[in-house]
Amino acid sequence: MELVEKAKKEKPDLIILDLMLPKMDGYKVCGLLKADARYNKIPIIMFTARAQESDAKMGADVGADGYITKPFEPQALMAKIEELLR
Repeated sequence: MELVEKAKKEKPDLIILDLMLPKMDGYKVCGLLKADARYNKIPIIMFTARAQESDAKMGADVGADGYITKPFEPQALMAKIEELLR
């Protein structure tokens, strides 16, 4: 998938990842990156409208470092980003 290849090529400091992607859901993308030792240190925040506890648990299970639900408070997102980049 293009997103996974781009993340591997560019090695960003942090990824904000929506769950609803056209070809592969965000859980799968997160799991692929976290399963690879070269990229598993990149913090990933799942950013989604899916607010069920089971959705957040699935995010944690695939290695997401944060889970922010929409609608969201910009301060909460910024606080999580700052926390993960420290």
